[in-house]
Amino acid sequence: MLKAYDEQLRTDAETSGAVSVARHGPLRLITFDGERGFISYQDLDGADEAGIEALVAAAVAHFAADPAIEEIEWKTRGHDHAPGLHETLLRHGFEPEEPESIMVGEARLLAVDVAVPQGVRLRSITDVEDVRAAGIMQDGVFGSPTSAARLEDLVRRLAAGECELWVAEADGEIVSAGRIDPVAGTEFAGIWGGATLEKWRGRGIYRALTAARARTAIALGKRYIHSDSTEFSRPILERSGLVKVGTTTPYVRRFG
Repeated sequence: MLKAYDEQLRTDAETSGAVSVARHGPLRLITFDGERGFISYQDLDGADEAGIEALVAAAVAHFAADPAIEEIEWKTRGHDHAPGLHETLLRHGFEPEEPESIMVGEARLLAVDVAVPQGVRLRSITDVEDVRAAGIMQDGVFGSPTSAARLEDLVRRLAAGECELWVAEADGEIVSAGRIDPVAGTEFAGIWGGATLEKWRGRGIYRALTAARARTAIALGKRYIHSDSTEFSRPILERSGLVKVGTTTPYVRRFG
């Protein structure tokens, strides 16, 4: 499954929805929603420490030249050969965030019936106000600032059918939300942004949203589900049959 992940997902598949994509050696330098940079690659072409220093410097210079960019993320994977990458990223102003587990598994293992508390309703949403409310809830759970540009981009992608956003509601309040992104030209669909308000955790809601998204993936002919999971969601996905195939750590550099 890790081989399928590397070969199918660490390609142009990562640039879906991008405003622009530039290449520098093995790097893909991706701009999302006009203000957020993202750096990824399938491998680093065997670069040594000096080569990695040059790649990081070039990536930072590329995004620094665009005054609209507010932050950039370099997505590392724990199984890559990347000598000195951690130290180099720190020298260039990046800060590591919490490591996450790369989870992969068969979509059919997640598409099960899950009971939810009485009064909780699951549905997919596209309405602008619904999407904004879900985004604010998710950002609150993750402790992130809400980006109007990111929400507008998500509304556009939902309208274009590029992804689905599922929510759980109780008494008119969105208490959990998560997105599914089918990856064109691959066997994969990704589940992203899964967040549940603390008082509603441990009651099956997140797993029910995951099952709903897995059914979407199966209907679209996808075999695998993948996710970068926090320690909140990893145990739930493992109980559903997904496997931790590696780790990923985002390194973020903010401008200004």
